[in-house]
Amino acid sequence: MADTLECALDLMRRMPPSQIEDNLSNLLDLVPDLANEILTSVDQPLKVAYDPSHNRDYLLCDYNRDGDSYRSPFSNRYNPPLDGGVVPSEKAREMEVQANEVFDVYRGLYYEGGVASVYCWDGPAGLAAAILIKKTQDQSKSGQPMKGVWDSIHVIEVEERGKVGLYKLVSTVILSLETRNQATGRVSLAGNLTRQEERELPVDEYNDHVINFGRMIEDMEFKLRSTIETIYFGKTKDIVNELRTSISVSVLQHRKNFSNQIGSKIVTN
Repeated sequence: MADTLECALDLMRRMPPSQIEDNLSNLLDLVPDLANEILTSVDQPLKVAYDPSHNRDYLLCDYNRDGDSYRSPFSNRYNPPLDGGVVPSEKAREMEVQANEVFDVYRGLYYEGGVASVYCWDGPAGLAAAILIKKTQDQSKSGQPMKGVWDSIHVIEVEERGKVGLYKLVSTVILSLETRNQATGRVSLAGNLTRQEERELPVDEYNDHVINFGRMIEDMEFKLRSTIETIYFGKTKDIVNELRTSISVSVLQHRKNFSNQIGSKIVTN
């Protein structure tokens, strides 16, 4: 069974990220007995739901799901309604309310839109949280042929050690871009990136868990964005330039010969 699960996860890692939901559904049809293990191991693009009691959107994930119902971080109620659904402890709920306020400000500062949700629960050694951010940009509605989706999924666990805490963070970014025009046709780019980090930080009246969450996630997102910019965009540009140059071979050869002539003159003099 373990080998089957590893093969299934390895297969998902090799599938196009832009088709992850369809591929995941097909995979679950093949191995329905591993549905729970696969769903908890594979990050999917985040979906948005609406909480009418607070007039707010919130994000759906495995961390606020109980059966087929999802818990709102604002009302702390499930939709569709669920009797006996799992809810956080009083301490975890207090941190959850505070974290949602903080990361809503973070979302506005760094994303200028989108949706953010935080879910907290009691972990084996302390508190744990999932911080989710989704930004969708569709400029095709304003005449620009560009659409994109950014999903950030941060799961952090805290091991409390008196006045310090050991924070274990696992962060995943799922990115998809698509552009379409007459000159290039349809061009799509999608991928995901996962990184882990552990950090020991002080916990006191000036540095509570939510503040430490924010520091770690801010640093991690900067690293992830830089890596994506280098790998996905920089490497893609290099590959395209290797496959086909925008300048003819004769012009490149002329430039090379001219450069060699200048070099030889400098060496002679």
